[in-house]
Amino acid sequence: MSGLLITGFGPFPTVPDNPSARLARRVAASPHLRRLLGHAPDCLVLETRYGALDTQLAPALARRPSAVLIIGVAARRSRVCVETRAVNRVSRLFPDVSGTVAESLAFEPDGPAQRRSGAAAQVRVALKRAGLDAAASRDAGRYLCNASYYRVLATGCPAVFVHIPMPPRTRRPKAGGGRRPALDRWTEALIEAARVLALRGRARP
Repeated sequence: MSGLLITGFGPFPTVPDNPSARLARRVAASPHLRRLLGHAPDCLVLETRYGALDTQLAPALARRPSAVLIIGVAARRSRVCVETRAVNRVSRLFPDVSGTVAESLAFEPDGPAQRRSGAAAQVRVALKRAGLDAAASRDAGRYLCNASYYRVLATGCPAVFVHIPMPPRTRRPKAGGGRRPALDRWTEALIEAARVLALRGRARP
């Protein structure tokens, strides 16, 4: 069994620069998180195409991570959201980055209608403790975010999907004043969430 896996996503048609990839890399590279866990987390940036679930995600899950933190972007949302479930439903309206649409409306024809995260509430508490007013969400979408979450939750390891909005386009404030950039605040909060998630994974029998 490997340790914590942190996942973000690459660009897709409406988001050519996906901030979830930058955020996943920043959290995984945190020296503070490395010290807390005793090792560096694995980091995976998924291509936003359905085929990546088999070519990239499946091999990572085959290494049996102890816990998985998935970070995605929801451009229309204004708050960070902790997804409590993934549903066995795929939209055929939105092609992936390769132009491919899902072959059917069900991600897994014989799978359950939904898979719930048992760690979502604890991760949301961790984000709030770190100063991030995160909301709970029951809708991870019908795109690669939901599909990847559904696949990860099937493993049974502690896993949570966190959706971030698009970061505001503001200049970095001068030292000693102004509000910290969103990515800095989100990185700090997600490091705490990753720690909690990793500890939960270690406690599994």
